[in-house]
Amino acid sequence: MIKFVLMVNRQGQTRLSRYYESVELNRRAALEADVVRCCLSRKKDQCSFVEYKDFRLVYRQYAALYIVVGVTDSENELSIYELVHNFVEVLDKYFSRVSELDIMFNLDRVHVILDEMIQNGHIVETNKSRILAPLTAIDKMADG
Repeated sequence: MIKFVLMVNRQGQTRLSRYYESVELNRRAALEADVVRCCLSRKKDQCSFVEYKDFRLVYRQYAALYIVVGVTDSENELSIYELVHNFVEVLDKYFSRVSELDIMFNLDRVHVILDEMIQNGHIVETNKSRILAPLTAIDKMADG
């Protein structure tokens, strides 16, 4: 099961966070700081799967952004690694080469995309067209 998804920049600033398990707000900041420090301190030639406390971290770097996913031990790390890549491909398709600014200024749309892919900590959709269908419908209504 997926516990959380974080998107952070190289400076460690959180750009997106979605928790699928209840975590108190004051503990979230400490958890995010510790997780980000753990992932950003690793070298490029090191594995993208990290044992962290009672769960695993799967992370992937895209330009200046890191996407970090916390998962239980029963989750397949390679499938999560591919999910992260699929998420970025969907963002690229929607924003035409997504950037950190796209994420900052369209956070609601990024959350819609993530919610179409993951619900209650489980992967529910990977088809790019189906994931983008709600946003396409919203955009058509806004234009029309």
